[in-house]
Amino acid sequence: MTFYVENEVEAVFDFDIEELLERLIRAAVSYEKCPYEVEVAVTITDAAGIREYNKEYRKIDSATDVLSFPAVDYEKPSDFSLVADSPACYLNPDTQELVLGDIILCEQRIREQAKEYGHSLMREFSFLVIHSMLHLFGYDHMEPQEEREMFDRQEAILQGLGICR
Repeated sequence: MTFYVENEVEAVFDFDIEELLERLIRAAVSYEKCPYEVEVAVTITDAAGIREYNKEYRKIDSATDVLSFPAVDYEKPSDFSLVADSPACYLNPDTQELVLGDIILCEQRIREQAKEYGHSLMREFSFLVIHSMLHLFGYDHMEPQEEREMFDRQEAILQGLGICR
């Protein structure tokens, strides 16, 4: 597994960012039974930075807590048959890892939401990363059934890691 972290704002938390990211990404990959080693890029930015990313890539001129940019066009969430059928389109040619996509986190929103929801920074950071990983696996929450499924998966992964509210 390869993951890249670009900490644009030199955010410092009371946990090791890279160590936690590795645990979270591995847990999501395992839970989704991904048959590939994966590659994920993670950026940590501020409210102004995520607003710019949101404006540029989604045409939404506002800050948000996390953005997810999947690199796989799943027919159904976590259906890796497309990757198996077209590996050259989805696997890094140097490592043969599945390029899942990019995650962009907003440091300020992590801090604000942890306080608002009354849980730790690590819990909020973890929640947002797992939420984003599920988007990278093709899940969404536009419809009530999709939302239930995605949120149930998030909670199961977090509880499996002992990261509870």
